[in-house]
Amino acid sequence: MISPQNFLCKFSIVKAGFLGLFLGTLLVSCARGGEKSVPPANLVDYVDPNIGSAHSRWFFYTPAALPFGMAKVGPTTNGSYGNKDGWQAVGYDQRHESIEGFAHFHEFQVGGVVLMPTTGKLMTIPGKLEKPDQGYRSRFVHEEETAQPGYYSVLLQDYGIRAELTSTRRVGFHKYTFPEAEESHLIFDIGNQQGESGEVVDALVTLEPNGDIEGWVSTLPKYVSPYAGGEPIQMFFSAKVSQKPDAFGSFNKATVHEGRDEASGAGAGLYLTFSDTRKDDVVEIAVGLSYTSVENARLNRSKETAGRSFDEVKATAWETWENELSKIYVEGGTRESRVKFYTGLYHALLGRGIANDVNGNYPKADGTIGQLPLEEDGSPEFNFLNTDAIWGGFWNLTQLWALAWPEVYNDYVQTQLTVYKDRGWLGDGIANSRYVSGVGTNFVSLVTAAAYQCGIRDYDIQLAYEASKKDILEWKDRVAGAGKIDNKGFIQNGFVPYKQGWENTSEGSYFSASHTLEYAFGAYAVAQFAKALGKTEDYDLLMDYADNWKLLYDTASNFIIPRHADGSFKADFKPEEAWEGFQEGNSWQYTYYVPHDIEGLLDQMGPELFNARLDTIFHRSRELGFGGGKEIDAFAGLENYYNHGNQPSLHMSFLFNFSGKPWLTQKWARLILNEFYGTDGIHGYGYGQDEDQGQLGAWYVMASLGLFDVKGLTDPRPEIQFGSPAFNKMIVQLPNGKKLTLIAKNNEPENYYIQSLKVNGKAHDTFKIFRDELMNGGEVIFEMGHEPNKIWGSN
Repeated sequence: MISPQNFLCKFSIVKAGFLGLFLGTLLVSCARGGEKSVPPANLVDYVDPNIGSAHSRWFFYTPAALPFGMAKVGPTTNGSYGNKDGWQAVGYDQRHESIEGFAHFHEFQVGGVVLMPTTGKLMTIPGKLEKPDQGYRSRFVHEEETAQPGYYSVLLQDYGIRAELTSTRRVGFHKYTFPEAEESHLIFDIGNQQGESGEVVDALVTLEPNGDIEGWVSTLPKYVSPYAGGEPIQMFFSAKVSQKPDAFGSFNKATVHEGRDEASGAGAGLYLTFSDTRKDDVVEIAVGLSYTSVENARLNRSKETAGRSFDEVKATAWETWENELSKIYVEGGTRESRVKFYTGLYHALLGRGIANDVNGNYPKADGTIGQLPLEEDGSPEFNFLNTDAIWGGFWNLTQLWALAWPEVYNDYVQTQLTVYKDRGWLGDGIANSRYVSGVGTNFVSLVTAAAYQCGIRDYDIQLAYEASKKDILEWKDRVAGAGKIDNKGFIQNGFVPYKQGWENTSEGSYFSASHTLEYAFGAYAVAQFAKALGKTEDYDLLMDYADNWKLLYDTASNFIIPRHADGSFKADFKPEEAWEGFQEGNSWQYTYYVPHDIEGLLDQMGPELFNARLDTIFHRSRELGFGGGKEIDAFAGLENYYNHGNQPSLHMSFLFNFSGKPWLTQKWARLILNEFYGTDGIHGYGYGQDEDQGQLGAWYVMASLGLFDVKGLTDPRPEIQFGSPAFNKMIVQLPNGKKLTLIAKNNEPENYYIQSLKVNGKAHDTFKIFRDELMNGGEVIFEMGHEPNKIWGSN
């Protein structure tokens, strides 16, 4: 890591204006927390992008990116391998020993445009991990690697080249320092699949007369192809190289064409050759990106990087990350917990990426270019986001966005409403406006309703309600990519019928029980939206559907059990069996999936059984690290009693708040923070669990603040439940300019339990508080202890 002092000494290019801003930020951060506070030199140093990187999704390892950036530049070790089903871990694995290049696009189902510097013999294919010498990939060691937010550096050992990466929002920046060599090369590998991108449909790369290298690639991702009617995902780029080459050529995979300035089709690429490079010769490359056109890629590059050096861009990236991370400042706890916290926050801010250009152009699903509304200065009124499904995001991402990044939450809603206007349905996952229904369900209506309840309303509210109501109540002519193809049964019968087979149909679903629970939760959320808008009839109808989870509750076993279309429960039911009726989970987990009606579940099960079973679940699951043990697999833990590595379980530790035993929420939430999360490449988010675009990182942030809402902010006046704060002091910079200060006294490592609580100096004896009270700022003081206080918050 580079300290601010070394940073400023090493890079004399920092302009005076930025230097003043940087020092001002540093002085403010040093003053936070009072005289006794000893904050770190900077928060960026607490982020370790390599945590959990032994088994990570395609977006995950992009250290050179900005928060919510389009340009997610990072090294790949196996990105060219693609993956079998379009979702498995691929990209960068810290156990690998060679790097095959530096890719620019890293989004869900979106990947491509690779650069790689080399020396010696020209090679135009990446080669394989087990045979690195057969391709242009290079060996590396972690001791010669630096990864931090906004910057990545590595020594490519086979070539003696120091590679450095940074970015603006839409431009990837490279700096390559070459050794003495007879020939050095820049490889622009454009026409090959990367990560989750799927097979290449077509590609084009050209060397322009002015020396710029430009082009595009079209791919057909596996999660997009069933819903897009064969329409590919397109990525465009425009690159400016700081040095003129001595030679150039094009290639298609291993076939090289010397002196040719263009290549097209699968495997297309282009190379530049520099003769007789001297030691420490430097080449910089700025790569403008776009999802709409080469012209817009060129415009993005010009607007964001014109006249700026690599080191200037790097300095701005550092400042951007420091400012964003400092919106939530923590001190105390262990250094390990602070590393977990800021790395989790980093991933939460990295997960979604803007898809619009600086002029407001955005990619429409039909392949044409859309236009976002513009402010008076010509900038877009909001950003259009590429995004994985929001499945489970209401227990992590949206709560974090609503707390300190409401503009991102608003962008998310605006994005979905733009897709709704273009295509007629809310989209769940989005890749360049194309539907990506990863789990066959859709929670966009729920998080839209929650945004409204949080006061995030800078969009067409009536349109938002129309789209949300349609998502909950309609099924005819539903587009498959919008999810909920099995909604017919829920609307007509009150539940989704169970059927064999992985494909959701209007007749039912293999995941019928979990879908019924999810649709009931969504109905509750939109019912509150209807009530807020004075739509009483809609409210009554939606609340009837919200109650339909009870149709699957078996009073004999006290488990949720799938039902067949004739109403009979599924025979030979096993509550630990995953998939049979339950999406990525089982009935031990999903029986507690009634977040909107916990009181109703308590009535059905009885408080004694509710608590005894739930406590047993956590005792048993702790033996496997609250997930899948040490098995490196995204689906490890699906047959466990509790699986923190996947979305359906993420609210369960906070349910004790509602059942009269809040001290068990405090205990289990803190133990999950301590034991599920780790700080190395393998034990990061569990052992190889699925960090869906920052969701597990965001959960760590919210839970370690001691703030969480089981209902996902869907109540008419959302409430926040208290957990066990992991730090001595936490300061949240609220969007209204106020500060929320959370102080945990006597917060020793084993002191999980709240003894008492004060809010703005007044005793607070309940386990929850209205969210708007917290958002007014002020001070919350937790008094912690080693033994549970079984009176506080239990009424």
